[in-house]
Amino acid sequence: MSAPNTASIPLDHGQRWRAFWVCVSVAALTILDLSKVNVALPSIEKALGAASTELQIVVSGYVLMFGLALVPFGRLGDQRSRKRLFLVGLTLFAAASVVCALAPTAEVLIAGRLLQGLAAGIQMPQVLGTIQQIFTGKERGRAFGLFGATISVATAIGPTLGGLLIAVGGDQDGWRWIFWINVPLCLLVIAGVVWLLPRTRRPVPGRVQLDPVGLLLFALMIVTLMWPFLFTTGSPDDDPRRWWTLVLFAVFAAGFVAWERRYAASGRAPLIPFSLFRIPSFRNGTLIVTTYFTAIPALFLLTTLFLQLGVGLPPVFAGMVSIGFAVASAISSWIGGNLIGRFGRPLVVWGLGVVLVSTVTLAVVAYLAPVGIVAYAMAGVYVVAGAGAGLVVAPNQALTLAEIPTREGGLAGSVGQLGQRIGTAVGTAVGLSLFYAAIYRDEAAGAHGIDVYHDAYAYGMVAVALFVAVAFLLGVVDLASRRRSRD
Repeated sequence: MSAPNTASIPLDHGQRWRAFWVCVSVAALTILDLSKVNVALPSIEKALGAASTELQIVVSGYVLMFGLALVPFGRLGDQRSRKRLFLVGLTLFAAASVVCALAPTAEVLIAGRLLQGLAAGIQMPQVLGTIQQIFTGKERGRAFGLFGATISVATAIGPTLGGLLIAVGGDQDGWRWIFWINVPLCLLVIAGVVWLLPRTRRPVPGRVQLDPVGLLLFALMIVTLMWPFLFTTGSPDDDPRRWWTLVLFAVFAAGFVAWERRYAASGRAPLIPFSLFRIPSFRNGTLIVTTYFTAIPALFLLTTLFLQLGVGLPPVFAGMVSIGFAVASAISSWIGGNLIGRFGRPLVVWGLGVVLVSTVTLAVVAYLAPVGIVAYAMAGVYVVAGAGAGLVVAPNQALTLAEIPTREGGLAGSVGQLGQRIGTAVGTAVGLSLFYAAIYRDEAAGAHGIDVYHDAYAYGMVAVALFVAVAFLLGVVDLASRRRSRD
């Protein structure tokens, strides 16, 4: 396999943490747009007359392009300048946000969201690669703890921020502020990259290898996998023929694996070195986080829709229900990052167990709590869920990358992020389709009022709970295998 095209530059303590906070700012900006747009879907539907399929693509199209860009730009970042890719991604993200903010139609909004997703996919691998490169040992655990706290806060605070911006901007055009705010935020982060991010590597002469055939097969594989989920809305008009693209996915996946093995056997650097998956900590951690992120974004989206459409809360108050999750997960992420070296995988399993119980409790509370207090009751459950969630993301990230060589940190982190983005697209599609399918069914049967949304929320949350349960079981299996290997 070819040698990397960069050499690390040693950094002192202050330089490492300055680089870390710049990276965290980029990650927060990127992840925030995954969650803050969710609360705006009803407003976008009214303002642009968007159909359910178009609303689905507004959410999942971002995820699709994010996933497509992760691996190639993770590989490129490992070979060349991460700082330059930060600047390219942030500039494109700001420009795409302007397109979204000015969008006169749903089609233009979708185009802007696709560009945003591409920009996010350029940026995120550089974040993970930089953190993996500059930290080692216990300091890496603390760094990933803070990183996990940031991701948890950004994910959970997004609906609140989105609702607040809609309240400030008004029902008709307030959703546009959700995109306008990205422009000054991007400029601030760009300034941080330019003036605060130290050089972490010096280039070494050599040709960049990106495996163009592998890139094409990879893109076709991801698109055909995610395509049917992008167009799954729960509407009776959903075209069942969309599922045939999964046959094409199987063909392209087989072709991609065969090509990558042949490419690696020739002594060149493949797009994804499958040797990574022979490392149990990386393989199992990636499976756990993929399944976990199939559940969590759908959890937030379904709760926001239930509170807006069923209970009648304004967007800002519906979004505020998740604030407790953000605070609790930030605290437990920091704690988990410091304890991961002591407890290891059991910490992740405990966290998943807490999230699973909280998910079931949310569905029960939505059914049983009176309308006047249901939002407060759900907010209380979210605090408990957040405490568990913080023990999942940061510790799992540290465990997943613990045995990965530094030179492949960006690529390995990208594979994990790709799993998260695929999981997000699949989970969101499944949750939304069950939610809206229940509404269509109940309304066709003559039902009306909050009972319709009780059923819709319950059906969607069944899927969320099942995904969390699978992640929990994967954690238990990994824990058992680790104990057997030690005996």
